[in-house]
Amino acid sequence: MKFLLPLLSFFLFHTTIFAQNIIADGAKLGLVADSFEFTEGPAVDKNGDVYFTDQPNDRIVKWSYKDNKVSVWMKPSGRSNGLYFDHQGNLISCADEKNELWKIDTEKSVTVLIDSYEGKLLGGPNDLWIDAQGGIYITDPYYERSWWKHTKEQIKERRVYYYTPKNQEIKIVADDFINPNGIIGSGDGMQLYISDIGDKKTYQYTIQKDGSLTDRKIFCEMGSDGMTIDNQGNVYLTGDGVTVFNKKGNKIQHIDVPEEWTANVTFGGPSQNILFITAMNAVYTLEMAVNGVR
Repeated sequence: MKFLLPLLSFFLFHTTIFAQNIIADGAKLGLVADSFEFTEGPAVDKNGDVYFTDQPNDRIVKWSYKDNKVSVWMKPSGRSNGLYFDHQGNLISCADEKNELWKIDTEKSVTVLIDSYEGKLLGGPNDLWIDAQGGIYITDPYYERSWWKHTKEQIKERRVYYYTPKNQEIKIVADDFINPNGIIGSGDGMQLYISDIGDKKTYQYTIQKDGSLTDRKIFCEMGSDGMTIDNQGNVYLTGDGVTVFNKKGNKIQHIDVPEEWTANVTFGGPSQNILFITAMNAVYTLEMAVNGVR
């Protein structure tokens, strides 16, 4: 026992130090603004500014890194939820008003990319990630909305779809979920993480050249609303604050957020070293010692 105790103390000490190293020295969570109803879907542009949604108020809001201020960028916004920038600088939106996927260009002109699957409305595109080829992975849970004109789901299965803009094709790449929600891909484009928030699990897949997914396995026993990843391969899950897992699926950090629910997270700033957090009626930032990847 005398031999084991020093070893245990050494292990715990160095594990704690490692966990703390992902946050910049002396950094503290900072409130940016709390004038919203429910914030979601943060996406970083090439300048490091972050666009996020205030879905109940049907608007997309922009956070400027330079002056740390927010301004309404687009209203109405099709009840946008999850957002992600494509490689041409268009903002891709899970437009929940009519269960669609939108492409919004820099002039705020909208192109509807997806309005149905095999003639049926999707459950409600929620979150997305775009691969190096421009293919779009979309999670499709079902959360009945007060603004919908329909009251019954037209597709019973909860799935993840893959859309190729070049061919304008949509296909099922993953299913067998209760309610898939957060999604993020690794920096090398080889792994995809999908959270089944309805089953309190996050899965890891291998991405194939054609966009299909193989080798499904449980990454961690925790669901998540939104997700992001850093340059060390750590995966950030949300809900009760932000919980960080290393690439092996081991928990290494928890970031407390003073709100009942943390919906989503991404990396902002020109160096993508600012963790940008959407939580209830507010948005927060935290300087990190790691960087986001696209």
